[in-house]
Amino acid sequence: MNAREDIARSAIWAGELTEEELERARRGLVERQFAKGAYICHRGDRLDHWTGVVTGLVKISAISRDGKAMTFAGATDGGWFGEGSVLKDEPRRYDLVVLRDTRLAMMTRSTFMWLYENSRGFNRYLVRALNERMGQFIATIEYDRILGPKARVARNLSWFFNRVLYPNAGDSVEISQEELGLLAGVSRQVVNRSLQELEDEGLLKVEHGRIVALDIPGLMLYEA
Repeated sequence: MNAREDIARSAIWAGELTEEELERARRGLVERQFAKGAYICHRGDRLDHWTGVVTGLVKISAISRDGKAMTFAGATDGGWFGEGSVLKDEPRRYDLVVLRDTRLAMMTRSTFMWLYENSRGFNRYLVRALNERMGQFIATIEYDRILGPKARVARNLSWFFNRVLYPNAGDSVEISQEELGLLAGVSRQVVNRSLQELEDEGLLKVEHGRIVALDIPGLMLYEA
């Protein structure tokens, strides 16, 4: 079994596909490596691939005309994103920034569209993913407008325990305080203080380079 087949068979959508569809998906995959801090694409660029994170961490974000930065989502091992832009065949409306050395699986648009037009299972996956992503993005607007820094840290952390987008997620995530700060739009010092307080409240446990979630629903709904 070669690397592309490994990636295809381990993807979160693979279980929805027939063997013929899975083979078509495998042929349409390429791998790329990105170093920490690199841009996969900038807002306004065309990226004619549906993108999955094999290993690493990607921030999906944008900067407004007045210079305000907003993070829409983070994607880590096993997460796929960008289906909306691929479906609409339009330039990206956000920046994709790599927060640690990252290995990506990238599916060509022609392969994606073939699956979209021919695979019932693939469409079932897309509906679930798009529905979940919509809820996530709506929540992000709420975070920026009404939540304090600690709540933003808690809720951004909770993204990685979303069982729809990351069905193999356990109860912990390997992420640094710097990376979590970049996702939440706060400083590393704020993340450190917030994590200490969230740990005192029994919601999580901080370990070296890793955060263990003790109360995932509590992190998802955190408001203090």
